[in-house]
Amino acid sequence: MKRLIARTSLALVLVSLAVSAAVAQGAGQQPLTINDLLKVRRVGDPQLSPDGGWVAYSITDPDKAANRSRTQIYLIATGGGEPKQLTSGASSASSPRWSPDGKRLAFVTGGQIHAMDMNAGSGEPKKITSISTGASDPVWSPDGKMIAFVSDIYPECDDDACNQKRDAAMEESKVKAKTVDRLLYRHWNTWKDGKRTHIFVVSSEGGTARDLTPGDFDAPSFSLGGPTDYAFSPDSKEFAFARNTDKVKATSTNNDIFIVPVTGGEPQRITGNNMGSDQSPRYSPDGRYIAYRSQQRAGFESDRWRLMLYDRQTKQSRELLPKLDAYVDSFTFSPDSKHIYFTSGERGRLPAYVVPVEGGDSVKVLQGFNDDLNLSADGKTMAFTRSSSAMPTEIFVTRIADPRTRIAQGESAVRQLTHTNDAFMSQFKLQPGQEVTWEGAGSTKVSGWLFKPINFDANKKYPLAVLIHGGPQGAWNDNWGYRWNPQIYASQGYAVFLPNPRGSTGFGQQFIDDISGDWAGKVYIDIMNGVAHVIGMGFVDKERIGAAGGSYGGYMVNWIAGHNTDPRFQFRALVSHAGVFNLTSMYGVTEELWFTEWEFKGTPWDNPEMYARWSPHLHVKNFKTPTLVIHGELDYRVPVGEGFQLFTALQKQGVPSKLLYFPDEGHWILKPQNSELWYNTVLGWLDTHLKITNSQRAG
Repeated sequence: MKRLIARTSLALVLVSLAVSAAVAQGAGQQPLTINDLLKVRRVGDPQLSPDGGWVAYSITDPDKAANRSRTQIYLIATGGGEPKQLTSGASSASSPRWSPDGKRLAFVTGGQIHAMDMNAGSGEPKKITSISTGASDPVWSPDGKMIAFVSDIYPECDDDACNQKRDAAMEESKVKAKTVDRLLYRHWNTWKDGKRTHIFVVSSEGGTARDLTPGDFDAPSFSLGGPTDYAFSPDSKEFAFARNTDKVKATSTNNDIFIVPVTGGEPQRITGNNMGSDQSPRYSPDGRYIAYRSQQRAGFESDRWRLMLYDRQTKQSRELLPKLDAYVDSFTFSPDSKHIYFTSGERGRLPAYVVPVEGGDSVKVLQGFNDDLNLSADGKTMAFTRSSSAMPTEIFVTRIADPRTRIAQGESAVRQLTHTNDAFMSQFKLQPGQEVTWEGAGSTKVSGWLFKPINFDANKKYPLAVLIHGGPQGAWNDNWGYRWNPQIYASQGYAVFLPNPRGSTGFGQQFIDDISGDWAGKVYIDIMNGVAHVIGMGFVDKERIGAAGGSYGGYMVNWIAGHNTDPRFQFRALVSHAGVFNLTSMYGVTEELWFTEWEFKGTPWDNPEMYARWSPHLHVKNFKTPTLVIHGELDYRVPVGEGFQLFTALQKQGVPSKLLYFPDEGHWILKPQNSELWYNTVLGWLDTHLKITNSQRAG
């Protein structure tokens, strides 16, 4: 290990001096441009070594010239020092995972799992898998003898040769037609092509992989997200995973936890009594429990994620945090099995908590926005990621003193470990968002984030950009973002308002529930009252207000276009990215039907009144506001026809409008050059319609 990376105090001194010199030369005054944002390195996936001495992690670097991003793996000592790049080359490398003894590091590159000897000074990593369908998401068995991974295969194939033959035939065929006989045949931006995701196990020394979850089911299920949905038992003899065996997957969220011997056999369902989603199984280190996340209501993907404990002795499950009115996101056991650390959204932040396995109240141990909690084998060191609206993601560490009461001495003991972007970001004038609160529909307290423009002068009036988040069960958080970064707008002279109206997560389950069946009711009032509140602060020109949003945010922009009559102010420019326009047509082309059926209380033919009530397309005659429409061809969540319909309606109504179409993007615009075009087009549209005075507009 010591030969692999040298701890270098001098390097830290040089970095510190460089940053100090930059600041002394007037840094920290420049506006953050789109080109600058594309240079920010993306730190993630920290993996703490078992002895707590090292963190392996990934850095993703956008390559604007190649119009793609590349990810490589780095290593840094938890005591500090200069990071060392472990992987390189044209192919990305990701998912670093330590062996239980800390001697090897598995990772994925070129679609296969490799492992490097961490005690060797050099040498090529050993290739562990050679499966034609590719391998991802490696998980070590506790005894270090096996690695589990997932691969998309044809369920009717008995071996890899069959899969390889099927893929080759499809690739070579001049006919590119697709035939499907069941729903959920595509997802986000890819087609399933008759494949299923299966979990495999392979010797950690390499060899033939064995399918642990054969059959015509996805294991784990490929929807709803969350932490890895499979795990080994502490004795490496049993395996837990999540999958959905309902007949029609497109209308079901009924994922269940199964257990199966690692040697193979018929999986046993352990959560069959719950019709909601059960996911993310984790064994306690002592083997007594399987912890998992669970939603109670069938078909509702935004129900409260509860932390459950399945007792392997009694075969019973219990909820660990029944009083917590929030989602449990990521979680991990303490090595002594007595506590669970977890993250949970709270008013636009993601604090970390600890709770005793035997029950009781949780204690907040980390403030701010944190994720990827990792514990050392002795339970004394924790590594995690942290970011804010003014700081890109970096890795932090802390020492654990008393896990029941506090982490060390609280935030004073938290130490930033990586400084990947510090020198670069020191050039820019960034400020954290200000949390603002106002009265929404029904006198409910609603909050959001407000960013003042660069070089703010309280005596001036500024244009306002209102950014509306997607979901709708999501939230604007105090974390760093790349697709809707408020600092970009603030650097261009805009005040930026990010409301978290009804439906937003982190404000209690009732706040989330309030939007279902009411997509533009209370939430619309929440947003409009929020904008009026910001206007009342005195520095916004109410004649220069624009709104932009993606997905549900695009839907709300489309709704605003037909209801832009608030007597307090009107929007002068709109941007609808991947926005739902016609709720009835949307139902017929989206993939996750459980979502629309829950939100609108049935199908369009069973409940046409609900779909009609909240569909923006029925208010086209009121469209007058200049609108930019953006959509990607590969968007299967809100398919591109929604954007085409909207643009057609705008043009037919004679409304100033423009369509930005990406043939090679899905729901999100990810390629660097495309992202640059997206930002330039959005800001150009807002500039055209908002950076003029009312007298100029009248003239």
